[in-house]
Amino acid sequence: MPVPDGQWAGWTIWSEPSPNTFFQAIGRSYIRADGDNRALVGLETAVGHRNRQDNLHGGFIATFADHAFFGGLFAMGHVEHASGLTIDLSMQYLGAGRVGPPVMAEVELLRETGRLMFMRLMIRQDGEPIAASAATIRKASRRQ
Repeated sequence: MPVPDGQWAGWTIWSEPSPNTFFQAIGRSYIRADGDNRALVGLETAVGHRNRQDNLHGGFIATFADHAFFGGLFAMGHVEHASGLTIDLSMQYLGAGRVGPPVMAEVELLRETGRLMFMRLMIRQDGEPIAASAATIRKASRRQ
């Protein structure tokens, strides 16, 4: 269900902080489609995402990238593959992120085969790139 108002109006909530789950560490995130094979995933940053230099921790940024690939698939309509498996993920850190402003992942599905999905994304904060990532996702197995 789309968020009715505020900064995230028109977006769909992808994850909510949930006690005793990893989503507690990630925080609230939002998704929306952005054309064919493209989606946006936004996330509110928090003090728990910082490193000792008060920037966003690189591990948090990598976690967000992995999280965003699946949120992006869901937003693109690949709902059945949003529970797939990451089999390869690479990161390039392009700049320091700050706690406070949200981060935005621009997710793209590059190619899909019978079992795999090849993806990439760019993470921006205030319009500036802070990281890029590429991943190979194994599609979720069909349960019989």
